[in-house]
Amino acid sequence: MANIALIIAGGSGSRMGQDIPKQFINVYDKPVLIYTLEGFQKHPQIDAIEVVCIDGWHDVLWAYAKQFGISKLKWVVSGGKSGQESIRNGVYNLEGKAKEDDIVIVHDGIRPLVDETVLTDVIIKAKQYGNAVTSLPYNEQIFVVDDEVSTTQYIPRETLRRVSTPQAYRFDLLDSKYHEAFEKEIGIYGSHYTNTMMVELGVRLYFAAGSDKNIKLTTKDDLEMFKAYLKSDKDNWLK
Repeated sequence: MANIALIIAGGSGSRMGQDIPKQFINVYDKPVLIYTLEGFQKHPQIDAIEVVCIDGWHDVLWAYAKQFGISKLKWVVSGGKSGQESIRNGVYNLEGKAKEDDIVIVHDGIRPLVDETVLTDVIIKAKQYGNAVTSLPYNEQIFVVDDEVSTTQYIPRETLRRVSTPQAYRFDLLDSKYHEAFEKEIGIYGSHYTNTMMVELGVRLYFAAGSDKNIKLTTKDDLEMFKAYLKSDKDNWLK
């Protein structure tokens, strides 16, 4: 049984407002995507890495991987028109390469601070249950909009979990459900991701540990927060 990281880096990152895709923005002389890949490269349980990459940047990625020692990178495939199409492309590329009981860890390329303990736990839970999603409690109060300016209903936060990536799935489950989803056109549009697609297709998801440090770099403010985390780690005071 192998553990394969499927890193999604197929987007253009228009909301960042930069001239290059945000996953290739350099932070302290290293691309954001390489920070992400290093987390998987260094983890002893990760056997191989596949990246779904925006067209025109494949050769750049291979060059960066060589420069920064990402030796576990085995495959680079093109992204799709949407996030779900990009993940699907990565999953389908593993057909004939991954075994049924291999664990595939899906992760956003612009979440560069994946913690080793988080990655370990999502792998453990996926081996135990067949899938696992990184999650955290929701600490704010959530109210349901009534007429856009008022409300009379709230959702108890104890019933909520925030789910992000990494997410891990047995390859046979992941592959079959992506075929089913695209054949039936279920869970593939808008903001859908692997986890929401699975639920739409009747799969029970299992929670794994998460981390507040596991931020997604979407805006310039997120990028500044990432820089602050890196600096604080260098200063050796952030626990």
